Amino acid sequence: MSDLLEIRRQKLQRLRELGIDPYPTRFERTHTSAEARRAFEDHERAGTGEELAVRVAGRLMSFRDMGRSAFGHIQDGAGRLQIYFRLDRLGEEVYRQVKELYDVGDHIGVEGLLFRTRTGEITVEAQRVYMLAKSLYPLPEKWHGLRDVEQRYRQRYVDLIVNERAREIFQTRTRIVSAVRAFLDQRGFLEVETPVLQPLYGGAFARPFVTYYNALEQQFYLRISDELYLKRLVVGGFERVYEIGKDFRNEGLSYKHNPEFTMLEAYMAYADYRDMMELTEQLIAFVAERALGTHRITYQGHEIDLTPPWQRLPLVDAVRRFAGIDVLQHDTLPALQEEVRRTGLKVNAVAVPTWAKLVDEIVSEYVEPQLIQPTFLIDYPVELSPLAKRSPTQPRFVERFEPFVGGMELGNAFTELNDPIDQRERFLEQARARAQGDEEAQVLDEDFLHALEIGMPPTGGVGIGIDRLTMLLTDTTSIREVILFPQLRSVQQRGSGEREPALTGSVPPSPGAEGGEAARSGEPASS
Repeated sequence: MSDLLEIRRQKLQRLRELGIDPYPTRFERTHTSAEARRAFEDHERAGTGEELAVRVAGRLMSFRDMGRSAFGHIQDGAGRLQIYFRLDRLGEEVYRQVKELYDVGDHIGVEGLLFRTRTGEITVEAQRVYMLAKSLYPLPEKWHGLRDVEQRYRQRYVDLIVNERAREIFQTRTRIVSAVRAFLDQRGFLEVETPVLQPLYGGAFARPFVTYYNALEQQFYLRISDELYLKRLVVGGFERVYEIGKDFRNEGLSYKHNPEFTMLEAYMAYADYRDMMELTEQLIAFVAERALGTHRITYQGHEIDLTPPWQRLPLVDAVRRFAGIDVLQHDTLPALQEEVRRTGLKVNAVAVPTWAKLVDEIVSEYVEPQLIQPTFLIDYPVELSPLAKRSPTQPRFVERFEPFVGGMELGNAFTELNDPIDQRERFLEQARARAQGDEEAQVLDEDFLHALEIGMPPTGGVGIGIDRLTMLLTDTTSIREVILFPQLRSVQQRGSGEREPALTGSVPPSPGAEGGEAARSGEPASS
């Protein structure tokens, strides 16, 4: 590799000696690769017989030397386009420069005439060639590519060059976010921005990232959720609000967790969790249609139909069906622990501190993986949901749901608790849990309680993880595949022999260049 790098630097120096700036300030391009193809097809249909001149630019991805001529492909943001280099068209000096001083990976500009080859490929016959940015490091060659998963994440810029699948994922993600905005905007929701730096954190069970605000001489936190600020806006009279933004949770890494992730949170006055179920199923179906052109998707081999309405499944019924336990008949922690031991369920019944958390462990292990077709798991124990309103018919449970598709939780939603006295008691319960060592227990927010005392109307809220929704709609099982620059351990932290965990669902590299170098080639809110 060191020899290859030195050769490229020598070529760079040779270009400069020839008076060629290897990094010019600009190039006036008339067409992208896609626009050039469309223009030529329109030109063909018009049948004028005239030649069509274009100026195109992109990264040189292949080069096949055929003696007195050569073929290559450039790649820009719109795709690839073939270039035909001819000695008698370019002249001996320029043609020799292209053959000897240009490499796969270089950004080049090409001015020439469009034509169609005998094989039918639309091609630019180069009349002039311009060096736009000399690449000093070779791209991964076609047959091996970036197969090291960690390297793909650390050098995403290379991954995007050589891996078509990776580019498709992030293009789909952009369409997903645009579709979410379009759906909510059409329904009268107001997009807002709330603080990322907060003097208190809340809205979820999570440890925060801590920072220090020098000007205020005060400790601040990166938000773990947008929830409490968005509810303040509902109190203030914004009846439908949403935010798409980053949340941060100081937790471990897994195939579905990244400490920095993107959340949609939306709140609607005069609504409950039933209204939010309808909103959620309609939203996800709309997004799938906009991003993929269909409600029917394939996720990890499962054919899934996102068309509303989705199944509504009470949590208690789901545990009975999939784990074989009636948690209502074993409604204390000791009783449920004994039933777990009796039935042989593989959950750590000893480590959990409460009945509700043991129920949650059973749900995670035995229920969630079974929810392949779109399902709302509804009605959760009150201890798990300190910001949700109690069920009027089952006071031990709250009006909460989580949407599941493909065995994966996509979000979280409630009928929001708007009784300030009940909310204060819930916060105090959380404070007791924190005093007993629960670092993820929520903190008491007096200003939020004051907002509820001013009065919040009946409200429904939902949080949906954009990263997980993208995983679902791109048939990807690792969250790192849908985040452009995921968090990784530093090389120094990993040590000489340790590798970053290879999370499942990595995307295999697509062919990036022709031949080798010698040939020149989130976690839902409130969960």
